[in-house]
Amino acid sequence: MPTSDAVCGSQHCITCGDVGDPNTVVAVDAARELALCTGPGGERSTVEIALVSPVAPGDVLLVHAGTAIARLDDHAVVS
Repeated sequence: MPTSDAVCGSQHCITCGDVGDPNTVVAVDAARELALCTGPGGERSTVEIALVSPVAPGDVLLVHAGTAIARLDDHAVVS
């Protein structure tokens, strides 16, 4: 299944078990595979998007250690 169609059922990294945070994409630098994102507390950060590309402003990504590990859909529960 392509990464862009993946469904995330958890907010935890499948590799280490640590918690990922939902981040909303603000702007995309596709050439560098980076996105400027806003986190749950309003903070902004640069996120690597290679695992979930392509992304667009407004997309919500699950971010762990500065890397988007999944795309969250409109029905994902984020607490």
